[in-house]
Amino acid sequence: MSLSQELCHKTRNTIIDQFGMIEIGEPFRIINGQIHPGNPVGELRIWQGDKVRKLVYIGITVPMMQLDSHMMFAFTPPESAIPHFTLDSVLAGPTFAFHLDLIPRLDLGANLPYLDAAFHPLTDEYEKARKIEGLTEARLSPRQYAIMSPWMLANRATEEGYRAVEPTIDFYRSHWTNLVEHGLPDGTLNGISFEALVERDRRNRAIIFNTEVDKVWDQLKPLIGEEMGKLMRDVLRNQEVETL
Repeated sequence: MSLSQELCHKTRNTIIDQFGMIEIGEPFRIINGQIHPGNPVGELRIWQGDKVRKLVYIGITVPMMQLDSHMMFAFTPPESAIPHFTLDSVLAGPTFAFHLDLIPRLDLGANLPYLDAAFHPLTDEYEKARKIEGLTEARLSPRQYAIMSPWMLANRATEEGYRAVEPTIDFYRSHWTNLVEHGLPDGTLNGISFEALVERDRRNRAIIFNTEVDKVWDQLKPLIGEEMGKLMRDVLRNQEVETL
């Protein structure tokens, strides 16, 4: 098991176990490669639960291309203000890359109590992680930064650097699961309705998983095909839990 797989699976399995989530299909879909049709290159897996409504994991491993990619999104209910959690963990050739974030459910620039409760506690850990030797900041577009949080960590890394990030991944996950378990302080939402939360979440997901915003989907197309890429994006955008 590569380090990219190890850290993603550890994080994913901790969340699944903590919230007693149930898998839909085993797996939901096998991902077949396009270079050698019929040869599986990965899997799309889905778990469902209550406090964490849906966890989506996508793993793609192609040794001949020196690619080992593992991505997970843990989605809270669409009517909740608790952020979603994401970890993208990749080994491409000799280089690791990762993306770690809590995805805001409200406009941070207009909701200080929410910002302070959900995100500010990450600040010291975020600053510490940015100083880890062996990390290089990834090149993302301003649009990608705008739809995530200012506490997002998106870096390329040496193996030593990525191993040193593990405590930060654990810290982000632990802070997030505490929010999920105990909720936000009273008065944090300032009267924002469930309907407004659901609509913002729908629109935010539509942007995050948009091929024009995130070019990685175009890079994956020759490997997994357009149909599988569309299915993945549909699952990630869908606020409900899929059925078989």
